[in-house]
Amino acid sequence: MARKHHKFQTPPPADPIAAARDSSLALRLNIGFFLRQLGIFIVMDLLLLILAVFGMSLYAENRCADVVELVDQRGVPSEDALVWMEASDYTITPLDRAPEGYDYAVVTWLPTARWETVDGLRSWNLSSYYTVEMPNDGHPYAVTVDTSGIFAGLYWGGVIILICQAFSLLTNLFRNNRSIRKVLRPIQDLAATAARLNSMTHMSRQEIESLAGELDKIDAAHLDSRIDLPPTQKELRSLAQSINELMDRVNQAYSAQMRFVSDASHELRTPIAVIQGYAALLDRWGKDDPDALQESIDAIRGEAASMERLVEQLLFLARGDNDSQPVKMETVDLTDLAGEVLREEEMIHPERTFLPRWGEERVSIYADPGLMKQVLRILMDNSLKYSPPEGRIYLRVLENQGHVRLTVQDEGMGISPEGIPHIFERFYRTDQSRDRKTGGTGLGLSIAKWIVERHGGWFEVVSRPEVGTRITAVLPAAQKEEKAS
Repeated sequence: MARKHHKFQTPPPADPIAAARDSSLALRLNIGFFLRQLGIFIVMDLLLLILAVFGMSLYAENRCADVVELVDQRGVPSEDALVWMEASDYTITPLDRAPEGYDYAVVTWLPTARWETVDGLRSWNLSSYYTVEMPNDGHPYAVTVDTSGIFAGLYWGGVIILICQAFSLLTNLFRNNRSIRKVLRPIQDLAATAARLNSMTHMSRQEIESLAGELDKIDAAHLDSRIDLPPTQKELRSLAQSINELMDRVNQAYSAQMRFVSDASHELRTPIAVIQGYAALLDRWGKDDPDALQESIDAIRGEAASMERLVEQLLFLARGDNDSQPVKMETVDLTDLAGEVLREEEMIHPERTFLPRWGEERVSIYADPGLMKQVLRILMDNSLKYSPPEGRIYLRVLENQGHVRLTVQDEGMGISPEGIPHIFERFYRTDQSRDRKTGGTGLGLSIAKWIVERHGGWFEVVSRPEVGTRITAVLPAAQKEEKAS
């Protein structure tokens, strides 16, 4: 029976070898800790070995110096006394030859060294003896110190140290492995969550909220309290916070998308219903009634035009979101452009009062003339829709401190303070009861905002209910080289 794969399940890796290599972070960290501790033990053992050899040599040298001093005071002992010396840790042996060995007087520079043996020659095997042969004015003798006891003690002490170090390495190997896995567990949880996100083909709101809740739980608090790793906790906390913020943005984008689709569907539903209604009217009575026929034709034509405008605006915003909307930049005289739009509006609305406010100086910007004209038309259209017939419309163009301010002001219904932050959202309207009356789609200011921001500018809005609204597009003025071109 085929296994059922949950949609949250991570698909198998395409390259298992690479996956195994990439997933061995804990193993590499564990080996690194093991080698570092092993290196510390090796260096420490070498230092202990050097100290042990040096200590044994210094002890034997000073012991020989004590014996030489005694010989200088009492002379070389007789053969009968030599037998009694075997019970001690040194022996004195008369020599019938010249002293042999190495000149090891270099040890006498140490503060703890003795000068009594400076003329002697030395030979040694630190595991058993240390011998100094003295010339003694033609009567040579040898002093031999037994080092086997000290060597045995140091040897077994070293064996015990090595055993303890080996035991420490093995126990720390497993302890480090557990600690590393605990430290890496939040990262593994984040990776698993990311893998589930990648494998999803569809996410509902509940799934997004669930995943966001899971990411909120993934932080440094999951580390064992006995592990003191403040830098790691900080990095994991920052990583979890970044992914949580990413999920918030995904959730906001998803909500905006759903709201956009819902609003677009709502806007299209009304003209479609009107067209269907007049089509039914034509089917019943319009064939024989000229008045019903003309009314239906006019209504269908008007609704089709509204749908066409809506679709064009949606396509514009879609191209803007995909960064595929063409923008042809050139130096534009904004006063000429504003005058052109103003003449068009005066021709379309001869009954309205328009008050232009700009001087004779050229106000230049570096922009797409077609898009800037669209911004002007949107602002003028909104002022006309939401102001009474007797209300005046002001159009101003002003250059100040490297910026150009394009202002459209009306004497209309105004916008409430809580509605101002939302006027540039798609399908948002300040007065929902006038949607069909004004014929707006709620996308104009969204398009204007995209155009202005694409040109490096921003909007400033001042409005008071029942007084009027002033919307200003602030754009960077054209530079000297742009004006010259």
